[in-house]
Amino acid sequence: MSDDDTSDPPSHTRTGPSLGVALMTIAHTAKVCAPTVVEGTLGRLRREKADARLDEWSRVAAWLADMRVEVSGTEHIDPGETYVVMSNHQSNYDIFTMYYAYPATLRMVAKVEMRTIPLLGRAMEAAEFVFVDRRDNQRARESLEIARDLMQSGVSVWIAPEGTRSKTGHLGPFKKGGFMLALQAGVRILPATIRGTRHVQPIKQLAVHRHQEVSLTFHPPIDAPSYGVDRRDALMAEVRTAIASGLPEELRQPAEP
Repeated sequence: MSDDDTSDPPSHTRTGPSLGVALMTIAHTAKVCAPTVVEGTLGRLRREKADARLDEWSRVAAWLADMRVEVSGTEHIDPGETYVVMSNHQSNYDIFTMYYAYPATLRMVAKVEMRTIPLLGRAMEAAEFVFVDRRDNQRARESLEIARDLMQSGVSVWIAPEGTRSKTGHLGPFKKGGFMLALQAGVRILPATIRGTRHVQPIKQLAVHRHQEVSLTFHPPIDAPSYGVDRRDALMAEVRTAIASGLPEELRQPAEP
């Protein structure tokens, strides 16, 4: 696939959905989460150990789904720099794809509902994931403060500015929270475009479609602090343009209502 190809990656082989792959992925997730919860409860979970488990978890999930993952733009990432990573959001498999590809410590800002998922929610909390309740502005601000503190300890934070998965593949409107996080933390934003994951596990489906080709493109970092709060809207527009550049033209704007 050439670098200037912005169409969705084609599927390698058209196959029907597999509930078995989904169940095996859930079982593997439980296998990874259990020791994370135990070690976190005992205060023995090291960040490096959590990193290794996230890497293993994502690679096994990609293998089970037989995802053909193409990654580009990693030359834009300095493993020693802390970023707010921002990407579009198409599927649960965005998570596996990002952790498969990102070459340094990364934690995700997740919706607060994920905290209630048995075992997984506790493991995410132990591994320093950040939960945000977008229905409560005060709690959302508190969550972003937690994320800022995490970044000050050297951890990059990944957030989907759309706030939810796209039902159509179109890039939806952006929320402001992640941009305020970058401005307050004084770090650059690393835009990324994910393509193809919506064909692996479409929204509201448990079954997995195997053999799909997925791509993740990292774009050059954008210097958020140089914009300042007064030019936040211009910053949002530049980040959106970067993420949209990796999508087919017809998916770069929100879907018609």
